[in-house]
Amino acid sequence: MHTSQLDLQLDYEVSSTAHFLFNIEAAFHDGHQVLEERLTITPSMKVHHFCDEHSGNRFFRLDAPKGLLSINYHAHVELADAPVPLHLDETPLTALPDEVLHYLLPSRYCESEILSRAAQQLFGQLPPGIGRVRAIDNWIHESVTYQPGSSGLTTTAQDVFVQRIGVCRDFAHLGITLCRALNIPARLVVGYVHFEEPPQDFHALFEAWLDGRWVLFDPTHLAPIDRLVRIGTGRDAKDVAFATMFGNVQMLRKELTVDQGDRHPGASGVVPPALSLVPASS
Repeated sequence: MHTSQLDLQLDYEVSSTAHFLFNIEAAFHDGHQVLEERLTITPSMKVHHFCDEHSGNRFFRLDAPKGLLSINYHAHVELADAPVPLHLDETPLTALPDEVLHYLLPSRYCESEILSRAAQQLFGQLPPGIGRVRAIDNWIHESVTYQPGSSGLTTTAQDVFVQRIGVCRDFAHLGITLCRALNIPARLVVGYVHFEEPPQDFHALFEAWLDGRWVLFDPTHLAPIDRLVRIGTGRDAKDVAFATMFGNVQMLRKELTVDQGDRHPGASGVVPPALSLVPASS
């Protein structure tokens, strides 16, 4: 069993009253349990919380006055062990659940219809199943250079396929796109996980629907998948932005630390199951 201690600090300069939408809290997900968490917002203000019942994504909204806005999120999370079988089949289109079907469709950052021919040329002759998705994962890792700052908010999977450079969300978008082009439902997952390089930040991966379950893949190979604390799940980055601002706002600071360790039954120092949520405090 693994545990993670998370601490996120976000500071913004608000030039005039602005509306914020945040997605930074550990999601409601079977893969982990939140043992303790604390959300502190300065200055104190009214906050509206809500959850997407389909994805488990948790959101909060607020109207920030002019001045400095400070957000701190701290959590202690226990992650469940979930070994992935060596052999998983692809699910026939006619057997896909209704709620999974839309993860086959092109989306803003994942133009699967444009890369369909490339996907067929590269992976169409491989046996269907988890091995084919692993081949996509490995091909991206070997063919695309990871370089922080090399892409922007408008960079799509097609751009990454052509330019062969990007960051974690670009790697994930390309994996999603190639899977969808082969009729394998796929989606983006963003979360907290510790990695040595580059500097600690949110991390993006992709999930593919295989044999009736979602299976995680990380083409960057930067961090252990089983240590991910999920924040958001969606069709692509448009659905899982950690912050969306409406107004004249400048980010001053984003600092994230993730400390991860093992938890064994009977070990001392384990935080007891508890939830401490402080939506607004000064």
